[in-house]
Amino acid sequence: MDKALTKLGSTWISKKAKAEISHITDDLSSLSNTVEEKAKLFINKLKGKTQKALPDLLREYSIPPGLFPRNITCYEFDASKGKLIVYLSSPCEVCFKDSSIVRYANRVKGTLSKGKLSVTDGMKTKVLVWVKVTSVVVESYKSDKVWFTTTGVKKSRPKDAYEMPRDAIKVEEF
Repeated sequence: MDKALTKLGSTWISKKAKAEISHITDDLSSLSNTVEEKAKLFINKLKGKTQKALPDLLREYSIPPGLFPRNITCYEFDASKGKLIVYLSSPCEVCFKDSSIVRYANRVKGTLSKGKLSVTDGMKTKVLVWVKVTSVVVESYKSDKVWFTTTGVKKSRPKDAYEMPRDAIKVEEF
């Protein structure tokens, strides 16, 4: 009986230790990525490369300028590949004028092209339950709708609800 309890106890402790080590590894990886990202921004500033404000960049690509919250930390944009990465200090959510809610992770990635933010990662919207947003599309610059594509569902929302960046509310987890 003692051997069985000892084996059970050591197995449980082993699983707990592995889980803790995994969490520590994730935290270190996140810290490493953050340091690398901040270093890139710092070097670009030293080189004299200035960025336009994110709402201006979105407007240039016919995306509503208020799609992201007002309180972003910074963003990176590779115009040659269309890769956009938006950084926020913590997971957060925004309730828009039309009562729609969008939740953002610390880092939102996507490919930006004219009228479209596709292959997104780090963005969810509430449609009865939270669902991952895979793309945001404005069909033409005259369109009054923004289409949020989620896993299998396309949801239209009024474009004017996303015209002004809004303050985000911090949430515990994405």
